[in-house]
Order: sequence, then structure tokens, then C-alpha cells
Amino acid sequence: MRVGIVGCGLVGRKRASVLGDHQLVRCADVDLARAEALAAEHPGALPTSEPRMIFEDGSIGAVIVATPHHMLASSTLQAVQAGKHVLVEKPGGRSTAELRPVDAAAARCGVIVKVGFNHRFHPALQRAHEIFESGGISDLMYIRGRYGHGGRLGYEREWRADPHLSGGGELLDQGSHLIDLSRWFAGEIAEVAGHVATFFWPMSVEDNAFACLKTAGGVVAWLHASWTEWKNIFSFEIFGRTGKLQIDGLGGSYGTERLTHYRMSPEMGPPAMTTWEFPGEDRSWNHEFENFVACTEGKTAGSSCASLADALSGLQIVEELYRLSKRDYHA
Repeated sequence: MRVGIVGCGLVGRKRASVLGDHQLVRCADVDLARAEALAAEHPGALPTSEPRMIFEDGSIGAVIVATPHHMLASSTLQAVQAGKHVLVEKPGGRSTAELRPVDAAAARCGVIVKVGFNHRFHPALQRAHEIFESGGISDLMYIRGRYGHGGRLGYEREWRADPHLSGGGELLDQGSHLIDLSRWFAGEIAEVAGHVATFFWPMSVEDNAFACLKTAGGVVAWLHASWTEWKNIFSFEIFGRTGKLQIDGLGGSYGTERLTHYRMSPEMGPPAMTTWEFPGEDRSWNHEFENFVACTEGKTAGSSCASLADALSGLQIVEELYRLSKRDYHA
């Protein structure tokens, strides 16, 4: 597959590094120097500051959109209208209003659009999902998730702190991963409660988000996403009637990725435990792209890639939490 990338920052570079046998043909960024730097790492790739050069290139079959949030939906829509398959970074757009036209266009044009919730492809979460689907903890009762980091000097001046560019703060950033993972295990959310707040950073978007999500069947997801965690943390726990699956760490600064399966006996008491560790580099980006390619080839059985429907459901939850907290970033 011949690929174009729109957005050549940190995530765009990560995406380009995992293309495998597929060829990066063109890369675009409003900052031409960034596009040139990425192209220099991929012989034959052409840099440009005009994304339309990618959309108009008939040889390109797929586009990766890795821009700041305010350009995600519009870039994806243009790629779809040009007949390209698209892998767009989460959350897919700043709002459901931005993303719904993309969904309609993808159906009309007959192309595949997937949203980059790469956490689904971390090995601990993949194995946890397999155990869960096979009945390894019996009926799901509730989920508890925490995800956070502490920012860095000048964080309040970066694009994520500007609601026009980002569409929201930590809830849309790391919180959207927690919401997506909760839906992946628990299914659709029927009730939303919670609060977002700005405790520390001098910015107009939230630096902390607290959510209590509930399915129609009564399963609860209790989530906290934070930009004031100071020591990076990822913890995701899935509680069933006969056991628990606990994922800690994501590698790197979040610590070694680890899955622990707790299994209760009929007599209760201390559970039997099995722990798996997954050291080494983060290959979730590789596996997600491979799965995306398989989807474009019609090999959808067992697909873990998040769809536009998943992204829209996640954004609906985000918007309801903003409404409850009286945060209107789209006024």
C-alpha cells in the first residue's frame, strides 16, 4: 500500500516508523520543515505543506491523519472524498458535529476509516480482552481506570491548552482512551455522570476529569484522567464475579506493562494469581496499522481497530461530561 501522512509531529513520525513493507509516498505538515525532516527518513517520500497534494495523488491508497485535533475531521473528510482509506488519530475530531459528516462520507464513498485508539493493541490489554471474552472472570461487574501524567514546563502554552485547537483538555486527551477501553469491554454506555476541573495549570481547558459511566445492564466504569499525576500512571482493572484482570503500565515512563489475572475459588479466600509482563518496545502502533491494512483488504474478522461509530460514541460521552460541568468549548 502507498501511504500519505498528514501531520508530521511526534505521532506522525511514530506512525511513519511502523509502516513495514508499505511505502510512505508523501508527507504534509503546515510546518514544511517538519514534513521535510520526516521525508528525509523515508527515501522517496515527498514533503509538502499542502495536504491536498496527498488527497489528489491517485497512487496513494491510504492516508494517516496525525494533526492537532482541530484538523483531524476536516483532513479525514477530504481524504475520504478523494477515495482514500484513513487511519485518523483519536479522538477523530473535536466534537460529534465534526465527525458525523466524515461517517456519512465514508459510507457513501465505500472506504474504511479507523480511529487510532492504539491502547487496544497493547499486549496486556489484548490478552485481557481474550481472557474476558472467553469467560475467564465470569460476568462483568465494574471497571476502574486511572491514567495520567504531570505535564511539563510551558504545558499551558501548548496546543492542547487552547480549546479552539484541542476541543477540550485531559478528558479528550488520555480520558478518551479510558472511555474507549471501557466501551471495548463493557459495551455501550447508557448513563453518564462526573465532573471536569482545572486544578493546577493556568489554562482554560480541564486538567482533570472524573467519570462514572453506566451501561443499560448496570455495569459501571469509574475513571480518572489527570494532567497532575506527577508520576506517570496507567491502571485499568476489570472486575468480574469470579475474578479480576488488572493492567498496569504501558512501558517507558509508565512502567513495565503487566497483566495480572486474579481467579476466585468457590470457597473465596485469597485468589489464585497469574501475572504476565511485557517488557520491550511499544509495538501497539505496529499492530494497529497491520489491523487497519487488514480491514482495508476486507479481512475484518477479529478486528480490534476502533471505528468511527466507536469514536462518535466516545465523543458523545465527552460532550455530556462537558455539559454536566458547564464547559462549552465549542461556543
